[in-house]
Amino acid sequence: MLASHVKLSSKGQIVIPKEIRDSLHWNTGTELTLVASESGVILQTRQKKSKQDINSLRGMLQSSNTILSTEELCQPVDYEIDKMESTEK
Repeated sequence: MLASHVKLSSKGQIVIPKEIRDSLHWNTGTELTLVASESGVILQTRQKKSKQDINSLRGMLQSSNTILSTEELCQPVDYEIDKMESTEK
């Protein structure tokens, strides 16, 4: 783990040393999140938000198989049938 001492400027800025930026693959334009904690701060890369709209996911789980009723879905599973079918193959 790399460590380095930096000094806060009069404008509240710090410079992240090049060796640390390089080891983390932080290039110009990398967006960071600063999280305050009791012991100091954590600086991490910002999680990219998905640009996918929730409505675009509609129908994603559609199946061409037969639709099962709620009663059929709630039936106990008989694992013995699966075992017999797999041994027949």
